[in-house]
Amino acid sequence: MNALNRNAFSDRTLRAFSLTELLVVLVIIGILVLVAMPNLMPLISMAKATEAQQQLTFLHSLEKSYFYTYSRYSDDLEELGFEQASLVTDGGNANYRIEVVEAGENGFKAQAVSVVDFDKDGVFNVWEIDQDKNLKETVKD
Repeated sequence: MNALNRNAFSDRTLRAFSLTELLVVLVIIGILVLVAMPNLMPLISMAKATEAQQQLTFLHSLEKSYFYTYSRYSDDLEELGFEQASLVTDGGNANYRIEVVEAGENGFKAQAVSVVDFDKDGVFNVWEIDQDKNLKETVKD
């Protein structure tokens, strides 16, 4: 019966790609990735900047609540009830370090500074928000 099965399989030819064809396809895919990456980097940076915008907007609402209670703004994140998520550099998910730069009776300014250089140019992305909810990107990455 083994001889019978071997003869049945030996008559069939197995169609497959050659190693050269596979390497050519891999080279083409690599070239396409190299061409597309510079165009996609700004989109990746914008998507990651959304994290900073959301965190600063949340911090603004905490500062406003604190202001309505104590008639002043706070520079202490813990006092506000803001908990910084674990940073990417510490094995977490957050790309931005949030901090209150200045706070007083009349206003506050908070910053989100990236801990990762998204496009590897040596410049770290910085976002700021104030008591009037003016959210702006002060340093572009």
